[in-house]
Amino acid sequence: MTAGHLREQNGIYQIVLSWQDECGKRKTKSVSTGLPVKGNKRRAEALLSEARESFDPKKKPEDALKPRPRAEELQLTEFFVNWLELMKNSVELSTYSGYELTIRRRLLPYFEPKHLTLRELSPMDIQEYYQYSLNVEGVSANTVIHRHANIRKALQYAVQMGLIEFNPADRVQRPKKAAFVGGVYNEAELDELFRAVRGDAIELAVILGAFYGLRRSEIVGLRWEVVDFERKTFTICHTATEVIVDGKTVIVDKDRPKTKSSCRTLPMVAPFETLLLRMKAEQEENRRVCGSAYCTDYLDYVYVDALGSRITPNRISDRFPAVLKKNGLRKIRFHDLRHSCATLLYANGVSLKEIQEWLGHSNISTTSNIYTHLDFNSKVSSANAILRVFPTEARAENDGGMQK
Repeated sequence: MTAGHLREQNGIYQIVLSWQDECGKRKTKSVSTGLPVKGNKRRAEALLSEARESFDPKKKPEDALKPRPRAEELQLTEFFVNWLELMKNSVELSTYSGYELTIRRRLLPYFEPKHLTLRELSPMDIQEYYQYSLNVEGVSANTVIHRHANIRKALQYAVQMGLIEFNPADRVQRPKKAAFVGGVYNEAELDELFRAVRGDAIELAVILGAFYGLRRSEIVGLRWEVVDFERKTFTICHTATEVIVDGKTVIVDKDRPKTKSSCRTLPMVAPFETLLLRMKAEQEENRRVCGSAYCTDYLDYVYVDALGSRITPNRISDRFPAVLKKNGLRKIRFHDLRHSCATLLYANGVSLKEIQEWLGHSNISTTSNIYTHLDFNSKVSSANAILRVFPTEARAENDGGMQK
């Protein structure tokens, strides 16, 4: 890293960088930060640190180090881009991918034509953007809430750096979060689905999604080393997530699932064991037949294609609706198989606590909030239990009580 320090000149912080040229001669370069000395030491130090890291001695000093715009001149879109670059090395890649999607594909196209500076951004500007997202783009309230979280986080950084006095995102009215409404298959529909995918490339995904309630990332992340044929168990402890970073699709592997509770060991029922043994034999045969053409990068993964390439989350999402349409099955999302699993468990007497552990939710409130509709049967039972204290006339009018 290039050496450097701050100095004061005419009440303004100056950045002074020092380096050796190719001949070993000491060179220095100074540039104004545009920041008054009073109350801006932390911001000036941050600019110094950034300048030391980004300075390239091979370039002309005047090209490699240019004064940054004064705080009141900093464009909003420029700030968002700078913040995004800062986040690239500060958060996990999957998190950064979400930030990049919101900023580069949504915020920049909307705010660039407005030519707002960071300090000109008002709560009303943000509010209008949310209305535009809802009414023009037609996105859901939950999507706007997600974008709000990104915007607020970026602007909070601006507050911390002293670029703005308050966070305008704190003063807007977020849309009300929409209640979860997922499509689920009943037992008969699941049976029909299992028959439809038998022998299909998506069979494993459907079994793991509908019977075990696994997420896509958990399905494609399943490895042979966690499959125990002797104890008849398998463990969810690795995930593979598909994200887009800088316009390229990237698979992010993690040796931990979504939350600590998501790491769980599940029983291997006989039909699933049969499927796994069949897939293992097929993989060994495919590797023998394909020879050097077979991909050996994913030998430890359960879910690979005939050439050894790993099945990706998006391949599952693309294949699933095609299978439903081909077999005349009701359209649902692949993730709805997870909800179908929970519904089927509850219908067969499994408690919400046990469902929480089966699905790998971090706490019971998550399970309860998503599957509140499952509690209705227990409420009906409670109503029937206390109905006997009603007057005889009331019981007669209810024709013997409520029915489930």
